[in-house]
Amino acid sequence: MPRRRSFLRRWLWLLPLLAIAAFVIGLFNFVERLPREAEAPGRQTDAIVVLTGGAGRIDRGFELLEEDGAERLFISGVYRGVEVGELLRLAQRSPDEMRCCIELGYEASNTRGNAMETAAWARARDIRSLRLVTAAYHLPRARLELARHLPETEILLEPVAVEHLRRSLWWRDYRTANTVTQEYLKYLAATVRVLPDRLFGYLQSRVTS
Repeated sequence: MPRRRSFLRRWLWLLPLLAIAAFVIGLFNFVERLPREAEAPGRQTDAIVVLTGGAGRIDRGFELLEEDGAERLFISGVYRGVEVGELLRLAQRSPDEMRCCIELGYEASNTRGNAMETAAWARARDIRSLRLVTAAYHLPRARLELARHLPETEILLEPVAVEHLRRSLWWRDYRTANTVTQEYLKYLAATVRVLPDRLFGYLQSRVTS
């Protein structure tokens, strides 16, 4: 009996270490798999969708629209009171040339809100494919949330702000390491949240096949 208790104590001490090791390995794998390049660059989609919240996102959306990446641009999570013309002027672009192709969403305050707002906009316009523009570290979670609401829509990824992730020693930079760690935790939470939907979809496909 004492030996058994000693064995259990050793395993109880090991469990937190194993959990930490699993988390660190998962984090490094998450960063390694982050998109560094655009998916199918140059390919036209029905729409371009920009999620606000970081530098370079809106500018990249404007660039893609100018390059005929799509005929529509939707920007989700814009502050109330901000208009299309103001965003174009700040980006030093001509409002008259692009105003007709840009729409803004004001309801979203987080990634889940972005997904619901974008999905409602896309369904109303029969959008079948879109290019999603946001920070590279944000793309996995953003696509996960968006695909949950638009399962039939093709989503191509357009990462911005990837320069810090190109460094092989990203974990030595506190801001970068803190950002990707927080995003990894949010991604894990989102994965758990959508798991029932995926399981239900899998079981449904098995029954109908």
